[in-house]
Amino acid sequence: MLKAQSHIVAPIDDELRTRALYTVGEIRNRGKADKEAIDQLYNLIVDLTESGLDFFFLEPLRRLNAGSMVMGMARMGIGSMLKGSKMVVHKVLKKLDERSLVSILDFIEEIIHEPENAEA
Repeated sequence: MLKAQSHIVAPIDDELRTRALYTVGEIRNRGKADKEAIDQLYNLIVDLTESGLDFFFLEPLRRLNAGSMVMGMARMGIGSMLKGSKMVVHKVLKKLDERSLVSILDFIEEIIHEPENAEA
């Protein structure tokens, strides 16, 4: 679905990509939204969110060589956004049924892509 629309991209490191795909596969194999699956999914979503927030909000400031005061204010604001997001994600995930769990796993697989090979 995403490839049929314009979209923005945020890079993630290889470790997070590998962990995301492994976690999705592991939860799919378990086939139920038990406490362990919810905890794994919560941690994964938080890490993906942190990575995206860093890229979209802090990376432009790093590229502008923003000073430590600006970076500190930006980090504080992002920290507040992340704290609010964590509460919402936790509440939503606690109420997941198996069908909703599959939908979230599908979404995570849909948004993660391997890097394209750079042609010389």
